[in-house]
Parts: sequence; C-alpha cells; structure tokens
Amino acid sequence: MTRSGRGRSSFRLTIRSVLATLWPMAQRRRYLFVCTNLRPDDNPKGSCAAKGSEAVHKALKEQLFQRGLAKVEARVCTASCLDQCATGVSVLVEPDHFFYGRVTVDDVPAIVEALQMGGRVERLVLGPEDLGRG
Repeated sequence: MTRSGRGRSSFRLTIRSVLATLWPMAQRRRYLFVCTNLRPDDNPKGSCAAKGSEAVHKALKEQLFQRGLAKVEARVCTASCLDQCATGVSVLVEPDHFFYGRVTVDDVPAIVEALQMGGRVERLVLGPEDLGRG
C-alpha cells in the first residue's frame, strides 16, 4: 500500500465488487419521487401532502407491484419539497428528468401504463410556465 492510500481504495473497490456480486442491488429504469412536503395551511403555495400526495405515493407503489414492475421498471420514493407544490401533487421522474403535476390517485393507472410502455402522460407533464411558478 502507498502513503497516498491508493492501495486501500482499490481494496475497498474490490470488496464492493464482491459484495455487489453476492448481494446485487436492484437497478430500476426509473425512479419516481413523490413530493410529500407539508407546509402550514396558510401557505399560498399549499403543499403536496395536503393535496393527497401520500395516497398517490401508496397507489403508485401498489400498482407497480401488482403489474410486476416494482423490481425492475420503477421505484417509487417519497421526497421532501420538490419546489412544485403550487401545481398540486408533483412527481419527479428520473432519469427522464420531467415533472408530473396535479397528480391524483385517479391518474396513477395512466402513469403506470405509460411507464410500462416507455412513455409518459403528457396531460400531466409540467411545462415551463408551470415550473416557473414553483
């Protein structure tokens, strides 16, 4: 091992490689971050939690699981403020890097169907004018 520690980091990478082989981490194609931020009731932007984001999060997880997409296609995660609460419940889709806005539980089947088909639900996609409102 050298004084710079390069030998040590190489060793760690080897250990990580072995661990990744023994216990592979599921890599999904997409990650959906559902804002569950809660602001005070008098905040002019409102908050996603007050608009039903926890129910949306739960419904997305259930639908992905029921369709067999939860292990490979998509993972649904909660997120703190995504700075889009003014547009209703917001969902950030990565790595596609777009937002859904004004999402309700009734929209979940269409979102999951679009994920399954490799597309998106255009009527829910936030445009520049929405994103500017934050």
